[in-house]
Amino acid sequence: MTGKARAVILADAAAMTALGASLDETWEGLLAGRSAVSSVTRFSTEHVAHHVAACIADLDGLRRAGENRTLALARAAALQLRALPAGTFLIWTGLKGNAEPLDEAQGGAAQALAEPWRARHYRERLAAALGLDPENGMEVSAACASSTVGLALGAGMIRSGERDSVLVCAADIVSRFAFLGFSALQALSSSACRPFDVARDGLCLGDGAAAVLLASEETAKRHGLERDIRLAGFGVANDATHITGPAADGRGLARAMRAALLRAGVLPDVVEAFCAHGTGTPYNDSMELSALEDVFGARRFPVFSIKGALGHALGATGALEAALSAWALRRGLAPPTAGLLTPETRAAGRAAAAPQRFAGRNLLTVNSGFGGVNAALLLERCA
Repeated sequence: MTGKARAVILADAAAMTALGASLDETWEGLLAGRSAVSSVTRFSTEHVAHHVAACIADLDGLRRAGENRTLALARAAALQLRALPAGTFLIWTGLKGNAEPLDEAQGGAAQALAEPWRARHYRERLAAALGLDPENGMEVSAACASSTVGLALGAGMIRSGERDSVLVCAADIVSRFAFLGFSALQALSSSACRPFDVARDGLCLGDGAAAVLLASEETAKRHGLERDIRLAGFGVANDATHITGPAADGRGLARAMRAALLRAGVLPDVVEAFCAHGTGTPYNDSMELSALEDVFGARRFPVFSIKGALGHALGATGALEAALSAWALRRGLAPPTAGLLTPETRAAGRAAAAPQRFAGRNLLTVNSGFGGVNAALLLERCA
């Protein structure tokens, strides 16, 4: 890269979740403190101890010929975007693309699948649906930080002048495959997800899709796109500790957060709000609070998690949280953490069951995933 780094604008975003068929509906439900977590009916849970998730009622109603539910959900969300700039680079970041045919095979009845549904197939088909070049893109698989890492990569491309616009898309659904896997890990909640609560006992999975368009300021202006939110900083780090468990001291997440702040030229003491990964598992939430205190010390400022409301959408969760964080910035309002009843000591004065006001100048959003991956994005409201 030569010359000054270009500004990266969060130019458009769209989403579909169990809480709403659009970003607007999802935000309103989130702000009202509602939760979409309820009993799973998509498949039987009678042989496991866990029975709830945040599922979209009629995913089959979104499907077109040749689509599975994941692709249908991704397409329905992405088509809510305004017209995309020509040459937009597409990054697909969904995780469990082959879970649906595996579910249908039910453990071996149809192993010779006609459609393998690899990650590139989602990118190519989604590109075709959006009028983009199917060859102009890539896939990112970084566990539950996938779409956050995708946004970081896209931002880097725009900052350097390599690309003018990058679209990050993801969708993941509550599949039997994923549900039973997390149940086997004893990572699911027995009732409902309660991030940062003293009685939290696990996560809840959720259906979700998000599409976030990043663009240079010139491109956003030329196409009449939003220019009020800037992705000012990003950082990615790995704690290299365990295949499924995070480093207890949060060192990988703290490193990613510091990298995002450094890239944005922002000091920790001016960060106004924090969108946490906040899965509601004892290990994740404790690790996040350790990382938070590592970077911000004893400061008390608004911290929130959306997963008690929407469930954990795996690869889509980071893009969902970035899109909703932009809404929070525009309104200077951190949404409530659904499911939170009694915050643990270190979360008290940070996480809350009611909306929290902040100045609306900046917000840090983070995600972590299996394999020790951590990613952070610093969003700013443009002057």
